[in-house]
Amino acid sequence: MSEHRIFTTSFASVYPLYVKKAERKNRTKEEVDTLIFWLTGYNETTLEKQIQKEVDFKTFFDEAPKMNPHMDLIKGVVCGIRVEEIEDPLMQKIRYLDKLIDELAKGKKLEKILRSE
Repeated sequence: MSEHRIFTTSFASVYPLYVKKAERKNRTKEEVDTLIFWLTGYNETTLEKQIQKEVDFKTFFDEAPKMNPHMDLIKGVVCGIRVEEIEDPLMQKIRYLDKLIDELAKGKKLEKILRSE
């Protein structure tokens, strides 16, 4: 079975789409970054390096400093699929990020999006 195309897609090519989606709903790039930092453990400097290197999604998540231990609290549907039921770990991480961006664009408060126990 071949890998899904998103795994080899450059994170740098999708990142501006995340920002644009948020900004269309009067949210900010900084809020998008906050979600990425929360999920992956990247910070402003390390995220920028990943974008400049144009790493693919697989590398982006493989090199993430520390995936958030509360990411399994992310629940809901993205692209018609429940994120908590996705079996492939990489696809699940990608869809977790998609879900966080969706919630931001839908106007949910950042404090609610950044799940904790």
